Amino acid sequence: MLGPVILAASRSDKMRRLVSAAPGTKQVVARFIAGETVDDVVPIVSELSGRGLEVTLDVVGEDITTVEQSYAARDAYLELIGRLKELGLGARAEMSVKLSMFGQSLENGHELALANVRPVVAAAAEIGTTVTLDAEDHTTLDSMFAIHEELRKDFPQTGCVIQAYLFRTEDDARRLAANGSRVRIVKGAYKEPASVALQDKAEIDKAYVRIMKILMDGTGYPMIGSHDPRLISIGQELARRAGRKLDEYEFQMLYGIRGEEQNRLAAEGHRMRVYTAYGTDWYGYFMRRLAEKPANLLFFVRSILTKG
Repeated sequence: MLGPVILAASRSDKMRRLVSAAPGTKQVVARFIAGETVDDVVPIVSELSGRGLEVTLDVVGEDITTVEQSYAARDAYLELIGRLKELGLGARAEMSVKLSMFGQSLENGHELALANVRPVVAAAAEIGTTVTLDAEDHTTLDSMFAIHEELRKDFPQTGCVIQAYLFRTEDDARRLAANGSRVRIVKGAYKEPASVALQDKAEIDKAYVRIMKILMDGTGYPMIGSHDPRLISIGQELARRAGRKLDEYEFQMLYGIRGEEQNRLAAEGHRMRVYTAYGTDWYGYFMRRLAEKPANLLFFVRSILTKG
């Protein structure tokens, strides 16, 4: 029951100030956030790549309020792509973007977000990599999918994310699987009402499995975003039944979570991608990580008590 409370707190400015000021916060944030700048994150990309892991990079900071901030977000990704190009890391690192950070929620936000994300996708393609559009709350999804479809006309490798807990997702999965899209499936990390989303964990897990099967049986490229050993095992079995080779799907996990399992999957020949976030505006991302797993919250509380 703590998850929805934490997700609500992720939108609270008062809670943002309290959490940011807590003595143990910095230590815990460092577990999930790879750093604040490009200079911080590039060595981590190199280190993960050296272990046979691939990376998707997320510049955190979706809660913007001005057009100028959306331009700054675009430029932050272009700077990142430039650094990856310099170091020859494009083949091992893709980007994940939240369209809200590119201005989706502002006036004329759909057009603004598309105009901002297109040069990022183009620059990524030039260095041999791609971009995945992250899913946000359900009110943003029609816009996200429309932008995804538009980008794929010129950059067919552009990916998107679907969330198992939403009632709409099985239909979205069928459409995306049929048109050959790169699709990451996650359980969902936003506070959604019962009118649009499953609320029971067991039912969400069942939906996740159904959607994995749709993706594995389709013509696209499934990306299994989960830390759940049971779902990972089921994903492997569904891939085998669908006749997929090891390079025809991948697993994705968050930076700082289940590192040994990430290494194990990579050692077995699976494509294993680490979702690696960095930046100064970490609060919303961090709170969603706490909401996803009670153990993360306990770790945070212990750290605060220890430091206090």
